[in-house]
Amino acid sequence: MKSAVENLSPTRAKLTVEVPFEELKPSLDAAYQKIAQQINVPGFRRGKVPPAVIDRQVGRGPVLDEAINKVVPEQYIAAIQEHDLEPIAQPEIEVTKFEDREVLEFTAEVDVKPDFELPDYDGIEAEVEDVEVTDDDVDELVEALRERFGTLATVERPAAEGDFVTIDLVASRDGETVEGGEVSGMSYRVGRGGMIDGLDEALVGLSAGEDKTFDSELAGGDLVGEPVQVTVTVTAVQEQELPAYDDEFAQMASEFDTAEELTADVRERLGRGKRLEQAAAARDAVLEALLEKVEIPLPETMVTDELNARRQNVEQQLAYAGLTMEKYLEDEGQTQEEFEAELERRVRDAVAAQFILDKVARKEEFGIDQAELSEHLVRRAQQAGQDPQEFANHMFEHNHIPDLVQEILRGKALATIVESATVKDASGNVVELKNLRPDGTIGEPAAPTGTSGEGETDSQQD
Repeated sequence: MKSAVENLSPTRAKLTVEVPFEELKPSLDAAYQKIAQQINVPGFRRGKVPPAVIDRQVGRGPVLDEAINKVVPEQYIAAIQEHDLEPIAQPEIEVTKFEDREVLEFTAEVDVKPDFELPDYDGIEAEVEDVEVTDDDVDELVEALRERFGTLATVERPAAEGDFVTIDLVASRDGETVEGGEVSGMSYRVGRGGMIDGLDEALVGLSAGEDKTFDSELAGGDLVGEPVQVTVTVTAVQEQELPAYDDEFAQMASEFDTAEELTADVRERLGRGKRLEQAAAARDAVLEALLEKVEIPLPETMVTDELNARRQNVEQQLAYAGLTMEKYLEDEGQTQEEFEAELERRVRDAVAAQFILDKVARKEEFGIDQAELSEHLVRRAQQAGQDPQEFANHMFEHNHIPDLVQEILRGKALATIVESATVKDASGNVVELKNLRPDGTIGEPAAPTGTSGEGETDSQQD
């Protein structure tokens, strides 16, 4: 085989491959054997029909087609490896020349990973916000805990924000009740929002037995976004009574003996959560700083496919939430053009980051073992809300395991970059990332290589 490569662009290559007939012969023999198994010729046993007879009975054309269909993918892969190209899509293959018993020539155009100089990623500097747990944060979580143990009491007064009301709703258009636009006996907390625009404002001030009609738009169904008239009738108003926040409550709601101990635990848990949020922000900031150090040509086909996938995902999520894109953009204070520009920016950064992380993983010669793959499969299954074994079976059956392996390698590459970076908070303190545990606590530094097992640290045990 002889092959040559032409770079059509930094992200697209054209291979020209020439295969001498003698290299085609094994595939041709296999094709004759396959066809011999499929035909019946008087005087010959199935599978023992000579090639010359097959040529007369079937024709040489189908045999050559069978051989070419087998040899072209094999020679394409060999040419890709010879020229050290990394395809990121299926190739467009065209047989440009074929002379029986002489030569086969074909071309393959394919999108490939761009070649670029990997920037130095050791000691990248980035900044994130401080970890700060305020008294308001603690009070909010304590209040949520008290609400879990709260009770409802019916009151004879108009509804106010925070009250629970039982309501009947009827949505109509031009005097006709909208299909699916009627509910009764529904419990709703005034001020919660997220149901029908204008509902909370209408409920405030209504007593049991009173109703109010207001204009709104449907949040779901075939007429989503269409104007309707909504009549809400209050049948009961209930006030939530919360337990006192004292030692008795702490003993009932937790394993702590005093409210002071429970408050301290709440503050500690909030701190761990904010530390994890800070770590995620640090990863983003370090990666963004690294992206600023290099320009990577991106395959436009790959960018377009990812853009379409993300746009579709956003639209699906909005549909599940009963929102239109127009309503979402209005709430976010964005124009369609601003949304598209921001989405494209994020997609281009994500694609470029993948190329960088893949290159770091190769440079660092990362590998993975079966335990890591199994752990990743379980975690992905949990995120998808699926049974781990069923998820794993699906991944194997549809050949998605290489994608999961790539995810793991990219994760290792990102961890290496982040752990070698210098990340400080807004106050100038160095942010601890290397020994940060999944629960947000900070572990002890790993023991130096060569120490005895007796000196194993907590982080190693975890």
